[in-house]
Amino acid sequence: MTASTERLSEPTALSLQRQWLIGCGIFLCALTCFSLLDALAKDLVHRYSAPLVNFARYSVIVVLAFAVMRAKGVSIHARKDARFLLILRGAMLGVTGICFIPGLQYLPLAEGTAIYFVAPLIVIILAPFVLGERVGWKQYATVLVGMVGMLLIVDPGGDLSLIGSALMFTSACAYAIVQLLTRKLANRVESEQMFVYAASTCWFMGLAVMMVLWPQVWPTGRDMLEMLVMGACGGVGQYLLILAFKRVPASTLAPLNYFQLALAVMWGELFFGQMPNLQSFAGIALIVAAGLTLTLPMLISSLKARSLRRAR
Repeated sequence: MTASTERLSEPTALSLQRQWLIGCGIFLCALTCFSLLDALAKDLVHRYSAPLVNFARYSVIVVLAFAVMRAKGVSIHARKDARFLLILRGAMLGVTGICFIPGLQYLPLAEGTAIYFVAPLIVIILAPFVLGERVGWKQYATVLVGMVGMLLIVDPGGDLSLIGSALMFTSACAYAIVQLLTRKLANRVESEQMFVYAASTCWFMGLAVMMVLWPQVWPTGRDMLEMLVMGACGGVGQYLLILAFKRVPASTLAPLNYFQLALAVMWGELFFGQMPNLQSFAGIALIVAAGLTLTLPMLISSLKARSLRRAR
């Protein structure tokens, strides 16, 4: 390798490293937004109906989604063969929100978020059917460990609400389907189209639920502002997520997801005085360990491949 080639390759390597760091930083900011959304939603559902809180969230997100689409100059007309999957993805995301926010009424923030984080493990179960991917016994064993962790948190004979746990588990299953459909649509539609279709579908679903379960109490000026901030956290978080995935492979970002779970424990203690007990901590640790067992090998492979490309 000549001196001039070395001078060219070094800045390139530094540029790739910088992109990687920026992408990871954006992803952590997205997770912080999502954790704040969850904390604000938990605060609001103590005073207002869950359908109202959910509808307020998606009212803000749908405005942000269309604003981003307009700013980027992307058409709303997606490919015909992708529209059904886009609407189905939006519907599953709607189910996620419709179940998650009421679940916060019954569960502490950390435990509720931990149950929700079995979603990546459910992806493993569904991947052969939805994506035609092969799943080995090691992956199934990891799923089993994660499910044991969830049972430790839920503790059917304990004090944690079974209704709240069922809602969170349903939310996790729906979000797992969202992830699978996102993979299926990744190379067929624009990110902004995915954002708008999901936000619009969730908004209509939220409106339908609120019409059936009409709120008896409406927000004050201060709480309306809190709802706006909550919705903005969701919208900004979703768009930051898109930006992060454009810069860094999903396998690299996947282990960082558990940062949100750590934030949930922190917000739960700071804002609600809800610190998980030892059994719940053990369950959270098992879920995190199971998730990292699935994602860290992908991260290591990605980093090795990146090192080989730089060496060449």
